[in-house]
Amino acid sequence: MIEEYRFGKIIIDGGEYNYDVEVDWEGEVLEWTRKSSHIIDREDIERALEKEPEIIVIGTGESGVAQVTEDAKQACREQGVKLIADITEEAVKTFNVICAESLEEEGEQAEVIGLFHLTC
Repeated sequence: MIEEYRFGKIIIDGGEYNYDVEVDWEGEVLEWTRKSSHIIDREDIERALEKEPEIIVIGTGESGVAQVTEDAKQACREQGVKLIADITEEAVKTFNVICAESLEEEGEQAEVIGLFHLTC
């Protein structure tokens, strides 16, 4: 699903994006905007939570500068959503593995959403 990530750019199903993205298990790609570039708060993940995913994978940037607040983590816990946060390169790999393995092992796509910060 995600073919390539490098600083400031991500390629998803052949489409190239030069801004932070939200991608869901059905392949829908949306621009992911946040109130503060390097703080990921509850309101920054609300759109993703509204889709009721099983898992949210957050890419915190090339160097991991973006930080997930305790309030955002709590929002995931309240809805029973597993939250995985890592530097974006690793988060992309995790997202792809979850998508691939769920299809192979369970025969259906895991309901996973990736939120990827592409810089810093």
